[in-house]
Amino acid sequence: MVTGIIKNKIDKIWTDIWAGGITNPLTVIEQLTYLMFIRSLDEKELENEEFENMTGQKMDKIFPQSEAGQSMRWSKFKEKDSRDIFDIVSQRVFPAIKKMKYGQLPDFSETGELIEIIDNGNKKEEGKTAFARYMEGAAFLIPTPQVLQKIITGLDDLYEHDISDLDMQGDLYEYMLGKLATAGQNGQFRTPKHIREMMVELLAPSPDDYIVDPACGTAGFLVSASEYIRRKYEDTMTNAQWENFISTAFTGFDTDNTMLRISAMNLMLHSITNPEIEYKDSVSKQNQVSSKYTICLANPPFKGTVDAESINDDLKAITNTKKTELLFLALFIRLLKTGGRCACIVPDGVLFGSSKAHKSIRKELVENQKLQAVISMPSGVFKPYAGVSTAVLVFTKTGAGGTGNVWFYDMKADGFTLDDKRSEISENDIPDIIERFHSLDKETGRKRTEQSFLVPKEEIAGNDYDLSINKYKEVKYIPVEYPPTSEILAEIKELQKKISDGIEELEEMLG
Repeated sequence: MVTGIIKNKIDKIWTDIWAGGITNPLTVIEQLTYLMFIRSLDEKELENEEFENMTGQKMDKIFPQSEAGQSMRWSKFKEKDSRDIFDIVSQRVFPAIKKMKYGQLPDFSETGELIEIIDNGNKKEEGKTAFARYMEGAAFLIPTPQVLQKIITGLDDLYEHDISDLDMQGDLYEYMLGKLATAGQNGQFRTPKHIREMMVELLAPSPDDYIVDPACGTAGFLVSASEYIRRKYEDTMTNAQWENFISTAFTGFDTDNTMLRISAMNLMLHSITNPEIEYKDSVSKQNQVSSKYTICLANPPFKGTVDAESINDDLKAITNTKKTELLFLALFIRLLKTGGRCACIVPDGVLFGSSKAHKSIRKELVENQKLQAVISMPSGVFKPYAGVSTAVLVFTKTGAGGTGNVWFYDMKADGFTLDDKRSEISENDIPDIIERFHSLDKETGRKRTEQSFLVPKEEIAGNDYDLSINKYKEVKYIPVEYPPTSEILAEIKELQKKISDGIEELEEMLG
């Protein structure tokens, strides 16, 4: 948990950067990401050196053994004069991490030029971290030596006194990401952690799963899935499962290099050192991936439209549209292996939209795949980002139907107030949702007036595949008995008399 003390320290660092002229929250997080990465490299080197001293076994070096190379280490420069720190970080460390390969930083020549790392045949390109792969377009924007020194001092204090393990690093990063309180231009925004965790609990991933988020943003869904797997299986995972966990188990696509850098860092702080984080326009012809993953978790952009010429033909065959929220649903189906499962967030319009494209994607889920659940969420869930009403869809890719009864749940509370403040409250339907979803056989007798119930596929098909809960929910009307009209008129006359008497009394006092 990020305590009040840690929050105050992070907020202080944030204020120092803000005062230096960097006011975009995404830029602030990106600059902090670079510095946290630089520190993590030195921490890893210190661990390697300790292991080498204890065992005598030679370890690969991250930092060059030259004077210039060693000067790039956080532990070597953090105590220096602010101007020296600024020169080292901006002129050496930052250019070096942009050229990092095979887990090593390049050295500098006597003239200060970077010396390219050459593959000598013993190293593999796969050794290059996801974070390093997306550093090429990065820019170091800390404006002054004084601001940089304040950030380094603040981060070092956090790491030395408050962050004891990878879980805490992840919580710290999650808190920083929480400051991204604006939606992107295509309507994408960060999914609250408790909603992500609910969706992960619904799918219950295992160490053998291959998990994808084709609109990964800051990699929140991948992080939540990784935390679930570690919590449930950490003590029983085999070496092969651990190898899969730190690399190929988690895949994310995005079209924003800043997001890719941040998501790679976010995963690295959760012990996933080399995830498959790729620059990819997920719904375009550029993306040909299909039948590869066993789990898909996503909150795709809602408002976007894409150029019709660039849309992958496979997706248009399912739903011929330019709307991203519909195209992504078709994409989820294509990405999954047969038997693969998906939990995704969609805007309410997807559930009842009357266009041909809306109906065709819903028909695809109901008739050709196995739609299991529609969880309607209140509109305040995404505040302060947006007030849009959304739902979670859960389905399994079968390619041959299999939908029987679809489970509907009307979420009324998620543990937080539904206003912009989103303060914590006791009312929370999420534990009930998870418990009921994993025991759907017990839902059979539920009435349509209750918070959750089952609807047969045939009824949904007969309603143009409408998936809005209000189409099937029965509202119980309780008759209200009013007093006779004569009594109401008598009360009104009595009130009028009191008002008239009061006015006369007031006039006498003023007169």
